[in-house]
Amino acid sequence: MGAKLTERLLVKAGSKVRLSDWDPEADYGWQREEAEAETVRNLERMSELQEKLWAGRERALLVVLQATDTAGKDSTIRRVMGHLNPQGCEVTGFKVPTEEEREHDFLWRVHKAVPGKGEIGIFNRSHYEDVLVVRVHNLVPEEVWRKRYDQIREFEQLLHQTGTSIRKFFLHIGRDEQKQRLQDRLDDPTKHWKFRIGDLKERALWDEYHKAYEDAMEHTSREKAPWYVIPANRKWFRDLAVSEILVDALEEMELKFPEPEDLSGIVIE
Repeated sequence: MGAKLTERLLVKAGSKVRLSDWDPEADYGWQREEAEAETVRNLERMSELQEKLWAGRERALLVVLQATDTAGKDSTIRRVMGHLNPQGCEVTGFKVPTEEEREHDFLWRVHKAVPGKGEIGIFNRSHYEDVLVVRVHNLVPEEVWRKRYDQIREFEQLLHQTGTSIRKFFLHIGRDEQKQRLQDRLDDPTKHWKFRIGDLKERALWDEYHKAYEDAMEHTSREKAPWYVIPANRKWFRDLAVSEILVDALEEMELKFPEPEDLSGIVIE
């Protein structure tokens, strides 16, 4: 199957990003049964590495999930990160800013949610909303949101320099796949709670959102804070890809358990 998915799905720093070059149906030669078995192995390894991360309390991992509607952010969290110890893992969702949040710079609410040492933090949407939704809906002038690319890069560089590794994922589904998933929600009464009429208005802005995502990844994918485009039409492949990349990120930290106290002569009565 060639190079690892961590390499094949990477948005290289400085590269031109065109989402039309990435096939949301791609599986890179993996068969479903093999992929699911490999995903299980990845999840087991993630759990082992998380224990060392938590015990050592020297590093942190920030996972950023971005996607168009129905692409599977929630299910990725449940299926890939659901095996982690919740004591050292926190999910933060970023919705429309509150009045208090609007009174501060756009990174204020984000910085507060960054994982502490020993933790894994998962952002369901993130600071990138301020160069995506804000841009597509013309909520601020271009001269404002365009400066945010530099500000985001500097923010993520600060996190890296202070011990937080960052992995950013764009879950990439096709327009036809999104249509089917929306229809499935409409047809199933138990999923009506997921369906919002506003989703259709956002779907009408498909091209505008893709352009905004392309520019965001192009301007902010860096060696120490990389973006990955994850083909997400096939959920089993999405899970494989994300789990492999996260295992590699944790392995790269060279995590170790801390040195124990001198336990010689200890007797438990």
